[in-house]
Amino acid sequence: MIAFLEKNFVPIAAKIGSQRHLVAIRNGFVAIMPLMIVGSMAVLINNLPIKSYQNFMTGLFGEGWTGFGGNLWMGSFAVMSLFVAFSIAYNLAKSYDKDGLSCGIISIASLMAIMNPASEAFAIPYTWTGAQGLFITIIVAILSTEIFVRLIGNDRLVIKMPDGVPPAVARSFAALFPSIITLSIFAFIKLFFVKIGHADIHQFVFDFIQAPMSSMANTVWSAMIISLLNHLLWFFGLHGSNILEPVMQALYMPAIEANAAAFQAGLPVKHIVTKPFFDAFVYMGGSGVTVALLTAIYIAGKRKHMKNLANLSIAPALFNINEPVMFGLPIVLNPVFIIPFILTPFILTLTSYGAIAMNLVPKTVVFIPWTTPPIIGGILATGGSFAGGALALINLSIAIAIYIPFIIIAEKAEEKKEKEEKNVI
Repeated sequence: MIAFLEKNFVPIAAKIGSQRHLVAIRNGFVAIMPLMIVGSMAVLINNLPIKSYQNFMTGLFGEGWTGFGGNLWMGSFAVMSLFVAFSIAYNLAKSYDKDGLSCGIISIASLMAIMNPASEAFAIPYTWTGAQGLFITIIVAILSTEIFVRLIGNDRLVIKMPDGVPPAVARSFAALFPSIITLSIFAFIKLFFVKIGHADIHQFVFDFIQAPMSSMANTVWSAMIISLLNHLLWFFGLHGSNILEPVMQALYMPAIEANAAAFQAGLPVKHIVTKPFFDAFVYMGGSGVTVALLTAIYIAGKRKHMKNLANLSIAPALFNINEPVMFGLPIVLNPVFIIPFILTPFILTLTSYGAIAMNLVPKTVVFIPWTTPPIIGGILATGGSFAGGALALINLSIAIAIYIPFIIIAEKAEEKKEKEEKNVI
């Protein structure tokens, strides 16, 4: 089975993982990560559910003290689609060795060209500049860049400038006609949708595509499929988290943004499955909950090289960096560990979803850095709830219990192999 998957599945997955558009989307979201963290921390600071803390902040800064965090939110989550439009286009253009700055600007301009202005004061509609508009933003960023890079490579569309003109000016004029054509295409797209009675393209796409996808993404079944695919890819040495990152961002970033907005407004929080759901409760220590594997080595491992590996890997694992153990133990293509490596996060997905669905643990409302240590991540992601930390601790305990028997099996298999090799000699 492993040989079959390695022969047929791995090459396809590797090709998908290196596909330029998916790489551009992944890198585009990584570029805006600091802003997302700032926005999420602002929500947490404003809404930490500790009455004494809230009273202290009000007494220290006055009734309007949450305005500072609100401003941070407006400069991060509220306009994330604009940042994503630029960063995806920039990275995609760089993959073609084209001017990333020009493509980023054209991407934002194209997005504005199809966006329906808010009715009040002909303003930018903040409804679609946040996570809810990401689906259209990703499409526009890719299409506008693909059009622009092809046009800017056409010599017949380049305005030749005389010698001595500064390079920046020459590049601007070289991009003039490609910019006009690209923006005109998106302007015509907007006219077409107006003609068929859908002036708000974002609302049209959200109603027919994004909303149903978001609903499906909020199910336990989708969470289990994501977990299974991630760890199956990792087992074959492919970075499952990176390969699936575009999917995770497109499906689950709107979910955490909606949860954070509801939490900030004091409204019921809707989504169970979000990006922080996986980071805080399932991928502790990295994919496969490898911090639990290392703890199991300390508890049940007897062989010296196992202990040494754990000593070298535990510090990065506490910040969810698990490459040392993935390739050092190794877990990759190790038949002994395929069962616990895939089964453990699968079970933790179920326990986490169940605990949140039964209201034993609050839903995730804060976007946390993926390097946030286990347990701390559970507390922060749930808006400062210690129930989130307790769930993370319980999940870690379950994971350790699953890994312990396989550590014993792995060591016995090594001992048997060493004895056989000695007998051969």
